[in-house]
Amino acid sequence: MTSEPQTAEQQPDHYDAFADAYARANENGLFNRWYARPAVLDLLGDVAGRRILDAGCGSGPLLADLTQRGANVAGFDASQAMIALARERLGEESDLKIADLTQSLPYDSEAFDDALAVLVLHYLEDWSRPLSELRRVLKPGGRLVVVVNHPVIPPVMYPDVNYFATVPNAEEYEFDGVSATLTIWYRPLSAMSEAFSAAGFRISAISEPPVSPDTPHDLLPQSEPDPTRFISFIFFTLEAVV
Repeated sequence: MTSEPQTAEQQPDHYDAFADAYARANENGLFNRWYARPAVLDLLGDVAGRRILDAGCGSGPLLADLTQRGANVAGFDASQAMIALARERLGEESDLKIADLTQSLPYDSEAFDDALAVLVLHYLEDWSRPLSELRRVLKPGGRLVVVVNHPVIPPVMYPDVNYFATVPNAEEYEFDGVSATLTIWYRPLSAMSEAFSAAGFRISAISEPPVSPDTPHDLLPQSEPDPTRFISFIFFTLEAVV
């Protein structure tokens, strides 16, 4: 269900009001625990010894996964409440910061081997500065994994949204019994590709993966012809070019 499009982007602290509920809902939810997280880990492969930045890390589940796989991790989020949850998960000494992806990032240039922007860019109208900053903090040849709502969602679910425009759509979600409105900025695939190139990235892979084979059966959408595959997110692996 949608409401009238909003012109303002969500405020950096938007998630503070429902951070606990969001974290609880995603701990074992289909879309994060069994779809986005395992797909991102598969795209990254062997991360042992690599320095990885999670942009918009939320409560830190991917950081925990990567730490278990031997990566040296850092993360930031604009939500103070989310960073507090991430610190509870990862420990007080964890490299976690409160920072806004639309501003200059508090990291040195070429500080990371890989970076993640998982379910964060689609909250932003303008990708130019966020992508440029992520490119800056990556080593040449480093990877950026981007996950956003699939661009085909508007034609399928929101026919009033112009696929070829970059437009906001206010959507109602429920996280563990708490309702929240999230404003998603949709844009066509071509606009995504152009933004990546302009920031100094080359697309290495575009993925539309199935859910994890370990997904509990009762979480799968049985209405789909193949319940392990459905339109939700699109995954990009980008290379930082010289």
